[in-house]
Amino acid sequence: MKIPALPFTVTDWSKVEPTQHPGERGHALWRTLNIGDIRVRMVEYSPGYLADHWCDRGHILFVVAGELVSELRDGRKSTLTAGMSYQVSDHGDAAHRSSTENGATLFIVD
Repeated sequence: MKIPALPFTVTDWSKVEPTQHPGERGHALWRTLNIGDIRVRMVEYSPGYLADHWCDRGHILFVVAGELVSELRDGRKSTLTAGMSYQVSDHGDAAHRSSTENGATLFIVD
């Protein structure tokens, strides 16, 4: 990842307008900041959320609150709680999808 030239920027995420994205179950609220080719997001998953797709995009994901289950297409699952992160490349066979029983708040850079 190469961060493009930009001035020092402070983001008040509460002032970034959310967009709603339906899952197979539940929904996600994304607050998104685009910086060149980099997307920075604060994402809230509703209780019972299950992604509606397998994602092949690379991410750095940090769990701010709640608990997230990340499932790989090959069946492996990882449970992440507040303070944990994962890093996944957009190369290889690490297609993944997220779910949460009680909801989760995430900080994602991709």
